Amino acid sequence: MDEQTRFQQAQFAAMIGVIGNIVLAVIKGWIGIIAHSKALVADAVHSASDVAGSFAVWVGLRAAKQPPDEDHPYGHGKAESIAAIIVAVLLFIVGIEIGVSSFSSLFHPIEPPKMIAVYAVVLSIVVKEAMFRYKYVLGKKIKSDAIIVNAYEHRSDVFSSLAALIGIVAAVVGQKVDIPWLIYADPVAGLFVSLLVLKMAWKLGAESIHHALDHVWNEEETVHLREAILSFREVKRIDALYARQHGHYVVVDLKIAVDPHVTVLEGHEIGKRVKEKLMSFPQVHNVMVHINPYLEQ
Repeated sequence: MDEQTRFQQAQFAAMIGVIGNIVLAVIKGWIGIIAHSKALVADAVHSASDVAGSFAVWVGLRAAKQPPDEDHPYGHGKAESIAAIIVAVLLFIVGIEIGVSSFSSLFHPIEPPKMIAVYAVVLSIVVKEAMFRYKYVLGKKIKSDAIIVNAYEHRSDVFSSLAALIGIVAAVVGQKVDIPWLIYADPVAGLFVSLLVLKMAWKLGAESIHHALDHVWNEEETVHLREAILSFREVKRIDALYARQHGHYVVVDLKIAVDPHVTVLEGHEIGKRVKEKLMSFPQVHNVMVHINPYLEQ
């Protein structure tokens, strides 16, 4: 897949997220207020935070698309990981806000939610699960951390909506059968939603930071690169190989040993052919080759 197609698909997915989250946030927020549901309002706030998250992903994708320049010779691929970190931070903040609001409601008289809140939550679950599956498959296909993190934002919304659904239904039932304490199942569900959001934010943030800090592929991930390098009979040994993650692509730093008696020109040609071979792999965007003399150890 070429870069232009990859960017267009990722950008379309990000915009789908922005539009979908705006619609769901408005619907859930409005119904949550008129239906007196703390859990649904908390869920609406969660969806609203996803709007900012999807927008951050869109900005990150645009930045990552920029070609290498004098200040960024390795490209701008890490912009995707930075966008993913921003999304995780937003999720964490929203999780705290939802938790504080829901917890405080436990100590005040509240009105039981209305049945219309249940319909809004069911709609949210269906839409969010569809968005998760679409973005997760696409993110894996185009190797985009930002899109994958954004997909898990939608999955966290599914879990939070399920928790909200349980709380709302319990509160409605409590009113129908005259069990007053069940009314508080609604803010308890909101509190549970906040814990789910915080856990998801921590997990996704840790993964994104790991990728942003010059994460290198492990030995198993570089087997195909090593096999390609050693397929050249002139290459006697691989002295060092670092495939550094830059968003959806890697930059390879390579040291190879060749016959110490070849000329500088011959050594240059060997390095050039090795680089061309590695650049044929779609995830490799640049290769730095250093030639060492091969000496028996």
